Amino acid sequence: MLTRADRTVEDAVPIVDAVAECGVRHIGFKDIGVTPATQVELVERIRLNGGTAYLEVVSTTPEAIRRSLTAARDLGVDCILGGTDVDAAAGILGDLGRYYPFPGEPVGHPTRLGGTPARIEADARRARARGCGGVDLLAYRATEADPVDLVVAARRALPDGRLIVAGSVQTVAQIHALARAGVDAFTIGSAVFDGAFSPTKGSLRGQVQDILAACRSAPAPVPLVH
Repeated sequence: MLTRADRTVEDAVPIVDAVAECGVRHIGFKDIGVTPATQVELVERIRLNGGTAYLEVVSTTPEAIRRSLTAARDLGVDCILGGTDVDAAAGILGDLGRYYPFPGEPVGHPTRLGGTPARIEADARRARARGCGGVDLLAYRATEADPVDLVVAARRALPDGRLIVAGSVQTVAQIHALARAGVDAFTIGSAVFDGAFSPTKGSLRGQVQDILAACRSAPAPVPLVH
C-alpha cells in the first residue's frame, strides 16, 4: 500500500515504478491523502507496470463511504477494500466479487477494530453469502481479541473466499503467523515508509525486498480443525 498512517503518500505515483521494479504487482492506496486526479494517475501507473490496483476505503460516515465506493467504481480498480455497508456497495458496484468489506466494528482514524472472533466469523460468512470476494480484516488493529484468533475465525468463514489482512503488519513474525493461519494476502505501508520493517536498512527497496523475502520463507497454512 502506498500509504502511511492510513493516508496515501503525496509522492505515490513515482513510488509505483520503484516497487514494481522490486517485483511487487499488487499495489494499492487509500481514498484519502491525494487528489482524485492523482488517484486516476496511480491506477494508470499500476496498470502500466502490469499490476493489480487496490483501493481501500477508510471513510467513516455513510455518506463518505458511498462517495468512496463511487470513486472506486469510477476509477475501475481491480479490488475495493474496506467499508462495512455491503448494501451500498451492491447498489454502487453491482457485482460484489471485487469487494472486500471490513468485518467487525472498525472505528476512528487510524482505524481500530472492535469485535470478537464470533463476530468476525459471522460478518465474514455474511459478506461471502452476499457475493463479496472475501473480507479485509484489520487483525492487528484489534481491541477485543488476539489478532490471530480473528484471522482463524475469518478463515473458517471463507472456505472459498479470499482473506486479506490489513493494518499494522510490520514484522517477519507477523507475516509468518498470517501464513500459518491461511491468509491469502496482507497489506503493508507504514512499515515500509517508516523503515520499521528492516530498521537497519535505509532505502525503500531494502524494505520491500526484505518483505518479499519474508513472504517467500513463510510456512504453509495449518489445516483448520472444524
